[in-house]
Amino acid sequence: QVQLVESGGGLVQPGGSLRLSCAASGFTFSTYSMNWFRQAPGNEREWVASISRDGVSTTYVHSVKGRFTISRDNAKNTMYLQMNSLKPEDTAVYYCNRLSLWGRGTLVTVSS
Repeated sequence: QVQLVESGGGLVQPGGSLRLSCAASGFTFSTYSMNWFRQAPGNEREWVASISRDGVSTTYVHSVKGRFTISRDNAKNTMYLQMNSLKPEDTAVYYCNRLSLWGRGTLVTVSS
């Protein structure tokens, strides 16, 4: 079954950290670039970060540069998003994406 499954979300205080994971199955993970998106309540889904097939090239939306790090482990068919210095405005459901394939998302809430 071709699918993406996110995990690692939760409640964290401002300034805290979380690491999200995206487990891929049913396709050759290493042959696709991958993306993270997020959707805050009442907002449209926005792109957060992308990573190349080999993990060498990464890009980020300006608002998370220097705080978030996208990475992948092709041997484990898994992508990650390390999120540091979290802010309340990072609160959103975070989605893993490959072309038209989406996971169900994992909720990140940043609040004191």
